[in-house]
Amino acid sequence: MLDLVDILKAMSDENRIKIIKMLVCCDMCVCDICDNLELSQPAVSHHLKILSDANLVNTKRQGKWIYYSLNKEKFDELNQELLELIKKPAVCNYRKSTCNCQQYTVDFE
Repeated sequence: MLDLVDILKAMSDENRIKIIKMLVCCDMCVCDICDNLELSQPAVSHHLKILSDANLVNTKRQGKWIYYSLNKEKFDELNQELLELIKKPAVCNYRKSTCNCQQYTVDFE
């Protein structure tokens, strides 16, 4: 569950979502991302560090350039985890069964 929280936090920025959308198309270096987002190199590097720390992007060095790509396996795992999240209903504290009332807890297992 903690991994999911970290990933969602990493994705909770408009610029990082834009970076993810760009990387769906192709691998890119920081300068390409800067040009497309009209952000400074330090700002883009900061966003890429957050995405990298959440294991959402991969890096590959080619000479003096570093190219970023999506970690598609991680996105597949995220997709599965989100599907599981919405499949499990909350458990009612009052009735100790599944219901739609407002007195519920979530089973994190």
